[in-house]
Amino acid sequence: MSIKEIKALGRRFVGELNKGKAAAMAAIDGLYAPNLVHHSGTGDDIHGLKDYKQYWSEVFSAFPDIHVTFDDMVVEGDKVATRFTFTGTHKGELRDRKSGVVIPPTNKKVTMWAININRFADGKIMESWERYDTLGLMQQLGLIPPLG
Repeated sequence: MSIKEIKALGRRFVGELNKGKAAAMAAIDGLYAPNLVHHSGTGDDIHGLKDYKQYWSEVFSAFPDIHVTFDDMVVEGDKVATRFTFTGTHKGELRDRKSGVVIPPTNKKVTMWAININRFADGKIMESWERYDTLGLMQQLGLIPPLG
């Protein structure tokens, strides 16, 4: 795949996220390999499209007005690294997949950064790594006091 093709695929999913849950779910089927491995920011790896869709369904339940803005994108070989800003209003339960802890809705608007690296093969995303500003998110939700 060319750099231009990889960048277009990298941008497509974020574009679909901004259209809402139904568009994002449909895009997952077209962009991600069935045997996807997603290394999430919580340390809980996700295997396969079914679980990846469940992950995004939970995100949309917690933040139904998700909006993602691209900040940077770098392509090297078969990988694309993207830095983006996520905004949304916490209107539904937010569940930590690893611990099972559930955070009830706070109705607070949040903004956080995230970095994602996707590895492509055969025109699909095969593996992804995601890290986001968990501390900042917890502070904005009022669960952890601001430092200093």
